[in-house]
Amino acid sequence: MAAKAGTENQPLNKIEWVDPKTLRANSYNPNRVAPPEMKLLKTSILEDGWTQPIVARIDGEIVDGFHRFTLGSTDPDVMALTGGLVPVVRLLDPDMAHQMMSTIRHNRARGTHRIVNMSKIMSALKDEGLSDKEIQQRLSMEEEEVERLLDHSGMTNRGRAAEFGNGWVPK
Repeated sequence: MAAKAGTENQPLNKIEWVDPKTLRANSYNPNRVAPPEMKLLKTSILEDGWTQPIVARIDGEIVDGFHRFTLGSTDPDVMALTGGLVPVVRLLDPDMAHQMMSTIRHNRARGTHRIVNMSKIMSALKDEGLSDKEIQQRLSMEEEEVERLLDHSGMTNRGRAAEFGNGWVPK
């Protein structure tokens, strides 16, 4: 089942602001978000606004965006941004196999952060005048995480077997 061509046929062309009570979780979502990442998601919505809609079936079952839905329906600060409404795009009644694969694609397509690139961003944030404390708060990071990303001692460039003792040499 392929998406239809043309901007008029794209789900983003039809964003709705709905009462979250009209939506419901699916029964199979494998994605879990730890409390620090939920805090970061809240910060993201409060600082940037709603930049990603919830993806749902026409009947209101959530395909992607359960954690955005959770904040948008339970967190007073997030709810205050839009009078309690959440943004939704609808998939036109996918069959269950398509819906489940869509959930997995949305979750897995987000990628991961590479350490060296994150370290460069941390340095750039410091160059912009942000304090370690502000970086920690706005990115929901621990003090040690920020310190390690800002540490340019060359630790990430190590790894040659010759630098380690015999315990590091596989047999």
